Amino acid sequence: MDLVAKYQGVVGRVFGNENSGSSEDSYVERLLDRINNGVLAEDRRAAMLEFQSIVSESRAGQMAFGAMGFPVILSVLKEERDDVEMVRGALETLVSALTPIDYAKGPANEVQPTLMNSDLLSREVDNISLLLSLLSEEDFYVRYYTLQLLTALLTNSPQRLQEAILSIPRGITRLMDMLMDREVIRNEALLLLTYLTREAEEIQKIVVFEGAFEKIFSIIKEEGGSEGGVVVQDCLELLNNLLRNSASNQVLLRETMSFDQLLSILKLRGTTYRFTEQKTINLLSVLETINLLIMGGPETDPGRDSNKLTNKTVLVQKRVLDHLFMVGVESQWAPVPVRCTALHCIGDLIANHPKNLEELASKRLGEEPDLEPALNSVLRILLRTSSKQEFMAADSLFKNFCQQNPDGQTMLASTLILQPQSMIHAPVEEDINMSFGSMLLHGLTTGENEGDLETCSRAASVLSHVIKGNNQCKEKVLKIELEAPTPTLGGPEPLLHRMVKYLALASSMKSKDGKSSTSENVFVQPIILKLLIIWLSDCPNAVQCFLDSRPHLTYFLELVSNPTTTVSVRGLAAVLLGECVIYNKSNASGRDAFSIVDAISQKVGLTSYFLKFDEMQKSSLFTSAKPSLPRKPLTRSTAASIAEIEDGGNESSDQKNEHPMLTSVFDSPFVYFLKRLEADIREKIVEAYSSPKSQVTVVPAELEQRSGENDVDYIKRLKTFVDKQCHEIQDLLSRNATLAEDLAKTGGNNSSPLERKVSGGSDRVQLETMRRDLQEASQRIEMLKAEKTKAESEASTYKNLAGKTESDLKSLSDAYNSLEQANFQLEKQVKALKSGDIEALKEEAREEALKESEVELNDLLVCLGQEQSKVDKLSNRLRELGEDVDKLLEDIGDDVGADEEDEED
Repeated sequence: MDLVAKYQGVVGRVFGNENSGSSEDSYVERLLDRINNGVLAEDRRAAMLEFQSIVSESRAGQMAFGAMGFPVILSVLKEERDDVEMVRGALETLVSALTPIDYAKGPANEVQPTLMNSDLLSREVDNISLLLSLLSEEDFYVRYYTLQLLTALLTNSPQRLQEAILSIPRGITRLMDMLMDREVIRNEALLLLTYLTREAEEIQKIVVFEGAFEKIFSIIKEEGGSEGGVVVQDCLELLNNLLRNSASNQVLLRETMSFDQLLSILKLRGTTYRFTEQKTINLLSVLETINLLIMGGPETDPGRDSNKLTNKTVLVQKRVLDHLFMVGVESQWAPVPVRCTALHCIGDLIANHPKNLEELASKRLGEEPDLEPALNSVLRILLRTSSKQEFMAADSLFKNFCQQNPDGQTMLASTLILQPQSMIHAPVEEDINMSFGSMLLHGLTTGENEGDLETCSRAASVLSHVIKGNNQCKEKVLKIELEAPTPTLGGPEPLLHRMVKYLALASSMKSKDGKSSTSENVFVQPIILKLLIIWLSDCPNAVQCFLDSRPHLTYFLELVSNPTTTVSVRGLAAVLLGECVIYNKSNASGRDAFSIVDAISQKVGLTSYFLKFDEMQKSSLFTSAKPSLPRKPLTRSTAASIAEIEDGGNESSDQKNEHPMLTSVFDSPFVYFLKRLEADIREKIVEAYSSPKSQVTVVPAELEQRSGENDVDYIKRLKTFVDKQCHEIQDLLSRNATLAEDLAKTGGNNSSPLERKVSGGSDRVQLETMRRDLQEASQRIEMLKAEKTKAESEASTYKNLAGKTESDLKSLSDAYNSLEQANFQLEKQVKALKSGDIEALKEEAREEALKESEVELNDLLVCLGQEQSKVDKLSNRLRELGEDVDKLLEDIGDDVGADEEDEED
């Protein structure tokens, strides 16, 4: 009632009447009075029509409806079912009251009448039950307006409407029956059900139980499949709502209807090069359905993994790959979002599924006799497409194919055969006759000739998937040698060296329009660096090949210190140098792990070097790298914007400042791999500084004189041994001093690009300083130990005191209990006195008093006798001293008498 009173106050101000209680002559009230109390049916219908017009055209009318109109309109719906025109008018008025008016927006805190009216209508379950009962009316418009009203109510108050419908018997059944009604009614009911099933799991179960799958596919077939209009989109959205968070519904669809009808929607009909916006949205919706089946249900569902595996198996058995390759690969007229989504679906279908991996590996596309492996076709798209999103989708497919699939990696690596010199410079269009590996190598080596390394970086990304975690493939690729561009440049060049060369060219090469390509192709260097890092990981031969060219080490030391490069490039270069330390098995001077560490320390400085790791891990690319999140549901509000995406539109909001291809490089597995690698690098470098080079092996036998060795030779050998030990000790001191200097600078100027090598005298000073600091630290530790002992002693004293206090409290408690018992005995005696013979007690008390008085009298006589004896003794003593005792006694008697008289006065 307070809410209604508030509405009435607002209405009064809107209509210019502050006293809404005295507005009997207002226009709205007169209309409502005519509707409620009119005699003529035509007059009441005209008043209803007029009232509906006011509510639909003004916010003030909607406010007035909320304040005064509900009882009248609901009364019409309840009591006048026979008057179809009045019921129509009442429903249409309710729809108008819940539909926002597209006028200029007012203040943010302005009352929204549509929300108020929705709140009032949905507050009572009986109102919702009344509306659902209207769906059984024969009149077309009554059912139509009722569905519109429920949809508007669901938009404004979804939670209440869902709860109300669930509490009403056969509520969902009545809505499902509307799907078999006339087309307009069916479409409204379909839209209402899509809204109802978005979050309500209970409603989803009931809808499926009522045969939703059969009805959905029947409507889609009737509307023409993917060529249909927005009704097909609504059907697929409803289907996706039912499958998204329910593995049981997915199992029911698979076992009752199979996936045949679903896959038939993917089949392109008519002219395959005509893709309207609605057809694009429909295809994206059915691809979303396939993706939901691939996911298998919500992560919290215990049967998700088994359901996912079964769905993948059945989908591939139903030839879903044929449809996906047709949409995503063979039909190049398809819009970019459709092609990308199809490629992602293929990648998800084969991930961690051995049978599906084999199916894809043997898949061939095209027509006889020009069939080619499907992976070749995907690689061609990856190398040629102008869409960054399409490249990332194809790259994701290869990543899923190679992940935990060593046989597949070996199969792809076996095709890496270099083409003749004549084919290296052949146009890219002639790659139709190349094997997968030859096409990949062709893409790796054509970038330099065309003046653009983007194609090379894309091929490098695929190669990184082929060799990742597979040492056999790494060794095979390591043996590939490229012919020199011109005979004058010497012999063949290893592929690894060519990739380092492209890495250096990427920072200086110009794009085709003559501008610097560093801003456009900011992803080229990270992708090549990722390939090199994966290649060198746990592969000593690759490290050795990398270090065979001395300029490589120099270039990477400069790259780590170069302030003009990005944080990610410097960090990745630092990681690669670290791999040259931890995976280095060489003993050659200048190429072993100790030499690499020395070079890093001298040219970069350990503090600056380790800082590159920290900077990279704090960058947005590292912090935003997360496991792939589920795609957002495709709804009417989001479908149009997604369908219009051509390139670069799928970036998430937290990565919008980064190039989308960089986010694909720094995916979650690679970031985790780098973090583990960094820990190993730090540990290995510390180990290198904590132990000397193995220049001398200390064996006790070498310190003894050998048989047949004379004293002079023995002394010379010992002198040589001592000299070597001294050199090694000096080397160790130098290392420790340098490390101490780097650690001391950690809290100081970390931005210094290069650090000078300290002299031998400085080394000793630094070493002595460290020793003094160590002694001071030891003394401080001893002081802390003494303080700890003292604190423990005090704690023990306090503990004993606490025990004593507890004992005292216990004694007090015992004493208190004794007093309580004595008090109880006294109270018992008092009760006995009250209930016994009073006179007997008095007599007994008199006898006890007489006895006590006699005892006291005897005691008093004894005392008087004792006092008299004392007086006699004193009298005799006074007589001996010559005093007159009688006179003294008389004076005492007078004094006593005078005192008694004074007291009486």
